Amino acid sequence: MADGVYRLSDVILDDTIGRATPDVEHERAVAIFDLIEENSFEPVGHDGGPYQLNLSLVDQKLVFDIRTEEGAVVATHILSLTPFRRIVKDYFMICESYYEAIRSATPSRIEAIDMGRRGIHNEGSRTLMERLKGKIIVDFDTARRLFTLVCVLYWRG
Repeated sequence: MADGVYRLSDVILDDTIGRATPDVEHERAVAIFDLIEENSFEPVGHDGGPYQLNLSLVDQKLVFDIRTEEGAVVATHILSLTPFRRIVKDYFMICESYYEAIRSATPSRIEAIDMGRRGIHNEGSRTLMERLKGKIIVDFDTARRLFTLVCVLYWRG
């Protein structure tokens, strides 16, 4: 990453994303904060940002509208969410198990569930990297943060 030019400086959720419960809105804000705080984001063929990512939903597709901080259009990429449906569903199910386990399960059971949760999260992150291949270069940690954001966009609370 050359002097931080290949990074996101802002993520904006379009009105098409819709509003949710205060808890979900909080989780979205945390996911965006974490993503902006540390990321590597390089639109292929562009000289550098930092970038502003505007996200919207159109026909069950996530639209990445990438701009420079000054607002100049860099690229628009449309990402089908279909490949993520099963992963996100599995992720939510294991997260529920994890939160239930925290209340009453043994530490070893909690750890086992958490390992499964991380595994599914990693699968979603790798899928995201694959779907962005040739369009946007992100490192694995950025893909993890982006996948977290995709998950909270699905979550309605």
